[in-house]
Amino acid sequence: MTEATQNPLSGLWQPTHLQRLYYGPNSAQKHLLESLPSSSSKAFIITGSSLASRTPLIKQLEELLGKHHAGTFSNIKQHAPVAQLDEATEAVVNDSNIDTIISVGGGSPIDSAKAISYRLNEKAGKYLYHIAIPTTLSAAECTFNAGYTTEDGTKTGVASPEIAPHVIIYDSKFALETPQHLWVSTGVRALDHAVELMYHPTATEVPCKRMALSAASDLFTYLPKSRKDPKDEDIITRLQLASYASLGFLGTNVKGSLGLSHTLGYALGSPYSIPHGITSCLTLGHVIKLKAENHEDAAQIARILPYIGEAQSGDDRKDAESVGNAILELVKTLELSTNLKNYKVGEDQAPKITKLATRQESGPLYDKVIALVHNLYG
Repeated sequence: MTEATQNPLSGLWQPTHLQRLYYGPNSAQKHLLESLPSSSSKAFIITGSSLASRTPLIKQLEELLGKHHAGTFSNIKQHAPVAQLDEATEAVVNDSNIDTIISVGGGSPIDSAKAISYRLNEKAGKYLYHIAIPTTLSAAECTFNAGYTTEDGTKTGVASPEIAPHVIIYDSKFALETPQHLWVSTGVRALDHAVELMYHPTATEVPCKRMALSAASDLFTYLPKSRKDPKDEDIITRLQLASYASLGFLGTNVKGSLGLSHTLGYALGSPYSIPHGITSCLTLGHVIKLKAENHEDAAQIARILPYIGEAQSGDDRKDAESVGNAILELVKTLELSTNLKNYKVGEDQAPKITKLATRQESGPLYDKVIALVHNLYG
């Protein structure tokens, strides 16, 4: 595959197999049935216990599906533990009539649905048609990767273009049920995608980076507005589309992690039970200020500045640092500032976190990252 490059400017964009993206209030009610792959389809719902027990959403979907509803698994937990994943996979494997999986929720149910499809293909030689109805801004619906947590607390995953959702339904009615703290923190996660794609080696200029710039602009604009008026469905929908723009145009180009903020997020997330939205709040601004030291990375990051309402100075390093500072200020405005002490992560864990994030035990990068990690305790 031809990789995207900056100099010379060249590349190849390969989209996923996404067929439809619906958005707006009541879009699930309007479009779920027509999104099924056939008139005889049987669909299995994957979701978390809060959505199933504390909101009417899952019951509404089950009633809407009617004869097409093959079952619901509602015990997916944060970071998608493998035990629940095994249980849900077994339920799908035992019913050969199921051809569709509907994920409802944040990153954990969506990733779990992708992993179940992957495992079903290993066991039965077929992938599932995937319809995703996100309730957060984490953008898990945009990729063909599925992360989950092993029994020892380590984050692992699977990847295949065949497990990416075929249909995405952004319904503001579903997002209304999401706790505000979770909603805005996953918005920072979406910003993490958009910013790190700017210096990702396989991200294409068009459409990926252009859409990432648009996403950064909308996230900076509408996350504070959503914090003030969480029930405004126009703002919700704009943020859902910004979330898609932050990652949905990477396509199948991705190789490796998105970037250092993401690898730090994985090192902090499942091992210490920190939600990924919060890990992005912790790491992104600091990582960008570190990345500003690299000339090529700084040049890409500096492009963000006019999209978030600030003028470029022409000094890429200075401008990239300004982007990092703006992110830290946004986190503060959203009342999401925190530190690792609040999550009971001891400073003795810094070497372990740094090793997981960098895959190194010493050297210049290790030294810079461990200094960054220590800064997250303050």
